[in-house]
Amino acid sequence: MVSIGDVVRAVVSEHREELNRLNAYIQGVQIILALKYLWRVVEEEGEGDKEEEEEVEMEEQHQKKIRKQGGFTGGYDTLPMVLLSLGVLLLLAGMSPVFSEAAANNTFRPGEELRSYRRSPDGDTIDCVLSHLQPAFDHPRLKGMKPLDPPERPKGHRADAATQNSFQLWRVSGESCPGGTVPIRRTKEEDILRASSVKRFGRKLAVRSRHDSETGGHEHAVGYVVGDQYYGAKASLNVWAPNVTNPSEFSLSQVWVISGSFGTDLNTIEAGWQVSPQLYGDSSPRFFTYWTTDAYQATGCYNLLCSGFIQTNNMIAIGAAISPTSTYDGGQFDISLLVWKDPNHGNWWLELGSGELVGYWPSFLFSHLSEHASMVQFGGEIVNTQPQGLHTATQMGSGHYAREGFGRASYFRNLQVVDWDNSLIPVANLRVLADRPSCYDVQGGINSVWGNYFYYGGPGRNDDRCT
Repeated sequence: MVSIGDVVRAVVSEHREELNRLNAYIQGVQIILALKYLWRVVEEEGEGDKEEEEEVEMEEQHQKKIRKQGGFTGGYDTLPMVLLSLGVLLLLAGMSPVFSEAAANNTFRPGEELRSYRRSPDGDTIDCVLSHLQPAFDHPRLKGMKPLDPPERPKGHRADAATQNSFQLWRVSGESCPGGTVPIRRTKEEDILRASSVKRFGRKLAVRSRHDSETGGHEHAVGYVVGDQYYGAKASLNVWAPNVTNPSEFSLSQVWVISGSFGTDLNTIEAGWQVSPQLYGDSSPRFFTYWTTDAYQATGCYNLLCSGFIQTNNMIAIGAAISPTSTYDGGQFDISLLVWKDPNHGNWWLELGSGELVGYWPSFLFSHLSEHASMVQFGGEIVNTQPQGLHTATQMGSGHYAREGFGRASYFRNLQVVDWDNSLIPVANLRVLADRPSCYDVQGGINSVWGNYFYYGGPGRNDDRCT
């Protein structure tokens, strides 16, 4: 019998060009589903062969004759053999993009190409993908391009040294992806099956998400500024692991950069941390990004789950778990976020922590945000599905009210915006608002150390006040 290894080598040798083309077009979920079906067919055929010893002997004799004639065949009938070959093509095409680089050099080195990933202690697989092969470059306007060089930081910018470089679980051993690649959290079959539909996978529900409007079950406790032209925002926020009681709900803390009306033309850029069992399959707080240009209807997505955000960093995996987190009456762990518009090219860049550029949103993705933002918002958001007709018990932030203060409540501190001159300045006329203060509240303040700040959050229906 010809081994699977022989089949792989033969298929790779004969179909190298097809592999290169397939690698550009075949997505992970198609590969998973196709392979499951193909392998089931091959296994069933193989079991039938094993049951009949006489057929096996005849097949072996047939193979010997074919080899003498200079041909190539395997131990299966024609249809399963074709399926198996296609399966191998699908598998290899879907592997790390490093394989494509090897194919271009006409050298196949399985010991190198197929190990370009990192295992995280929480079970995540982080793939190291060549920068120019990340999902953003599937966009028609980005095909054939490469990530841009870093822009000039806003004036008055100071890197926040408080955030550790290895603040994500997958990097606890000190590993990162090689230069020229970006770390991407691998999407698994079960991630997609948890979504309400394949079309909505990686997207928020299409609802009006306004700072002063509780709609679609989304509730907020935020600070915001409005009434000027804004070219970016910066803040530090502490990270918690709030309890999310329903798999279809989430709890997040983030920065919003907003423009347009709150109808169908809403443009937003968002970054922060979130707990979302439906999206990630667990209750860990994770670093995330989001964007939309039509009020969450058809454009945009979380993280790198569609063509949009271009990552430039090889040490930060968007969507990966954050560690450590803050503890009640214990240590506080916060991260610093900066989003700003490059005055030269117009793209919106994202920086995390101690000067680490994560990547950028190309300006052409947006309508209103191609010019500037009209509102900047900081704070928390939860989804309330009203289980059994009652308010959800999903927590926001630390799960404690703002009045409990430092070490117990969630906070945003050192709130700043970027002005027309690409300068970071303290926010002026900060307003605070909670959609449902009996469940999640907010309290603002200002001092010489934290500048403009606020505490926010709450327990949801874990308190007699929230009904």
